[in-house]
Amino acid sequence: MPQDKNRQFLDFEKPIRDLFEDIEKLKQTAEKSKVDLSDSISKLEAQVIERRREITSQLTPWQKVQLSRHPDRPYTKKYIEYIFTDFVELFGDRNVKDDKAMVGGFGSIDGQTVMVIGQQKGSNTKKRQLRNFGMANPEGYRKALRLMKLAEKFNKPVITLIDTPGAYPGLEAEERGQGEAIARNIYEMIRLKVPVICVIIGEGASGGALGIGVGDRIFMLENAWYTVISPENCSSILWRSWDQKEKAAEQLKLTPDHMHKFGLIDTIIPEPLGGAHWNYEEAANNLKPYLLKTIKELQQINPAKRVENRIEKFGAMGFWDELSSNNDSPSRSHDPGDAIHEQERVADNHSNSHFSANGDNGVNIDNSANGVNSAHANHSDNNNNNANDNNIDNTANGANPHDQPQEAMEERKSGGQE
Repeated sequence: MPQDKNRQFLDFEKPIRDLFEDIEKLKQTAEKSKVDLSDSISKLEAQVIERRREITSQLTPWQKVQLSRHPDRPYTKKYIEYIFTDFVELFGDRNVKDDKAMVGGFGSIDGQTVMVIGQQKGSNTKKRQLRNFGMANPEGYRKALRLMKLAEKFNKPVITLIDTPGAYPGLEAEERGQGEAIARNIYEMIRLKVPVICVIIGEGASGGALGIGVGDRIFMLENAWYTVISPENCSSILWRSWDQKEKAAEQLKLTPDHMHKFGLIDTIIPEPLGGAHWNYEEAANNLKPYLLKTIKELQQINPAKRVENRIEKFGAMGFWDELSSNNDSPSRSHDPGDAIHEQERVADNHSNSHFSANGDNGVNIDNSANGVNSAHANHSDNNNNNANDNNIDNTANGANPHDQPQEAMEERKSGGQE
């Protein structure tokens, strides 16, 4: 956490800011007057802790989004600093350039060498511009994939730290294949033969998060969020204004509790009181045991089985409503195979509903292009007996072309000009 004089506060943290201002005034008064005010300062500091506890216990979804973006919040490199030792950063995608928004390299966690990859936003304005505010270009995702493949080559676990408002949406990024790069990462990550652990430490927005977000275990910090679109952009689409961003955050159900309920994440990692920005070391120490335990757990599983479990894990995500056979009420389904069979059955019924029976052998079809009716004759063993039962209106001359002599057919093809 930055020094008190540089500490930044969000709107709902105003009571804490007022207490810090009172503490600072008491410290200045004690220094000038040489009076011992330590008891008063201690009481105010205790009130700060209590306020942090109160704020943490009643955060709204939008407030969690704000906390995940707190300018003092620790980013990927801070977690690397506090959790990993002997970190060696690697650069470049071996194709275009090095993307500063995506960092990665080998590091050690309690003697276990791992590959650490994550988005980095930057701690001040200049660094945020250098890091493109954590929005990676295609070369960033290709760099991440290169490092994952390198880890797989040396049989080292992969840990990804996700914190991005989304993949960079610029024209040049699209020209270099932003969508393909993210899709390729998803495809390759689900097949990696080494353990993969993904941790959402802040913002987890859309494909930018998924580009490094496919793993055996998905963790999420207490005040992070994970969804397909930011609340502001969702509000601008639905209500044509950012003013409804709080409502959008509520409707998107993007908090860790919702994600865990939906089965999209495995574990929620607790943060220090008030958020991870209050104590970097405590935030890192809360995460580290989960990483160590999970690495050991995943290393006991056969690689082929691990890949199979990963595919099943992501294949089972999501749920939907499907109509019952009598179309009375929807029933909830979780089996993709059953849903596919049901969709095929509904499609068949839907296709059949467009036809009405005309006797036993034919149906009337409304030809919207010509404005006339034609009939589809069913073939039977005795065509001579059924020929009169099929009323077929031919758009050219009112006759069934199959009943016409071969000479007449050839004459029509040649245009009938002699």
